[in-house]
Amino acid sequence: MSRQESPVKHAASLLALAFLGLTLSAPARTENTVQKPATAQPAQVREGASLFRANCSPCHGLGAHGGGRGPDLTSGRWTHGSTDAAIFRTITQGVPGTEMPANSFEDSEINAIIAYLRSLSPSSSALAGNRERGQQIFFGKGTCSKCHMVNGKGGRLGPDLTRVGAARSTSYLIDSIREPSKDLSDGMVDPNNHYANALVYDTVAIVTKTGQQITGIARNEDTFSIQLLDTNQQLRLLLKKDLLSVRHERRSLMPAYTIDVLGDMELRDVVAYLESLQGNQ
Repeated sequence: MSRQESPVKHAASLLALAFLGLTLSAPARTENTVQKPATAQPAQVREGASLFRANCSPCHGLGAHGGGRGPDLTSGRWTHGSTDAAIFRTITQGVPGTEMPANSFEDSEINAIIAYLRSLSPSSSALAGNRERGQQIFFGKGTCSKCHMVNGKGGRLGPDLTRVGAARSTSYLIDSIREPSKDLSDGMVDPNNHYANALVYDTVAIVTKTGQQITGIARNEDTFSIQLLDTNQQLRLLLKKDLLSVRHERRSLMPAYTIDVLGDMELRDVVAYLESLQGNQ
């Protein structure tokens, strides 16, 4: 407001802006709005946990251990910056080109979520393995690339692993190799996590009315049809009126790599390679 403008004229100007549907820009949210972790109180951590469960767990899973869409936030690996200010920006602005949206939380709510995330210890420490040897096993002896793609190279039957190192914890990677059906057989422990791999990558066995048996992964399914990627990695669209049965077996098509198949040192090498996949190559 200029010195010459009266308070009445200033108020009239504001009303005119409101009438025209215009808004005055709010002060920019800066790093100064980020509260330091040392000032976090137990009540703030509890508030952050509640906010996370209600708003973030559908993608990141309860406990922030990762879901089908969002990465594990307890591993200590942050793809888009690990400082409080960087996490603040990720939450408020989202990440272009990904499924992470911008959010309209209050600053105090974002600080509570950050405090909650800081309270979570890393899932486990990284294993001491050789990632070059792990890469050789992945594309060679282990035949992992037959089903999994990395940077555009490999199969499509399993999840794309191009950024798995940024998205999953060490313990998750080990379980996925040693006991790939573990999470599927345990069921959906997170009722809010509609996008978990258990719903996407479990084995589907189909028998047609002509007696043909087809096994694969369901890509889309509704009341009348199912779209299946079979074990030959051929995409099939089947009408349910032509099928005798559709059975979700809640097991993974991936074989279990027991110690007889993949020794402990080989396992460490493969995990070291997977942890190196950050999606920025």
